[in-house]
Amino acid sequence: MKPLFSQSRLGPIDESDDFPDTQAAPMEKSIGQLISEANNLSTDQIEQILSYQKDNGVRFGEAAVALGLAKTDDVLWALAQQFHYPYASEGKNALNPELVVGAAPFTDQAEAFRTIRSHLIMRVYSSEGPRPAIAVLSPDSGDGKTYFSANLAVAFSQLPGRTLLIDANLRNPRMHELFTLQNRSGGLSSILSGRTASKVIQAVKELPNLFVLPAGPTPPNPLELLERPAFDLLMRELKTKFDRIIVDTPATSQGTDGAVIAARCGAVLLLSSQNKSRMPALNELLKTVGMSSAKVVGAIVNEYGG
Repeated sequence: MKPLFSQSRLGPIDESDDFPDTQAAPMEKSIGQLISEANNLSTDQIEQILSYQKDNGVRFGEAAVALGLAKTDDVLWALAQQFHYPYASEGKNALNPELVVGAAPFTDQAEAFRTIRSHLIMRVYSSEGPRPAIAVLSPDSGDGKTYFSANLAVAFSQLPGRTLLIDANLRNPRMHELFTLQNRSGGLSSILSGRTASKVIQAVKELPNLFVLPAGPTPPNPLELLERPAFDLLMRELKTKFDRIIVDTPATSQGTDGAVIAARCGAVLLLSSQNKSRMPALNELLKTVGMSSAKVVGAIVNEYGG
């Protein structure tokens, strides 16, 4: 198996090893089959549901819920499977509840992320030519950058094409915790430090079109690593391999990492926290970003994540 990146230079990405085929069409199953399998319904229980369905003129899912043999969430999950909509409901997987777009896609929070996704598609991805990566920047720790970046990536992954989420917060990384991924064995810091690492980009099982590049072991010199030419080369290569790239960053109060990352990405989404972020800090962030060639593509006030 070829390593994703070699020790001395950026090597070719071996797509057969690192990116499984996510486009294969699954076998079609009925709503009844999906609900029955998910709840381990017995033959007698299924017959009971079918009888209730016939007597009351309702759908299988409605009958199962009415009889207490399934939950409304089970019906929504089954419907999502039929429409090939990546949705990992509670009890069907171990997806972190903070990932609301994947775990609870019919909530107001999830709808807000889909709205932001639509605006970004029109603003960033509607024109031809090279597609930039989107760096998410905010002034302070606790603004909800990781929550926001993760859910935005999940929202993009529910569309056709491959989405990559990069944890470039080399100071206080958390993406590997949200997605329950290996981090100590390799990640962004390993690549930038020239250490041999394979399989550093990891697939998210519950969300077939989503891939994550974790931060890797926390280095003593995060800014110096990000300023190396290897980071620019890495981003150039990844932009050719993925349809959308979302990049999480450290708070700008911790240093200029975010501005350096933004310059390599090409596009910046500014995030502020409702009733917390202050205008002087936001103005300073805008000033710092303005010194790079990155384009500010939007500003978000975060009401949910902390």
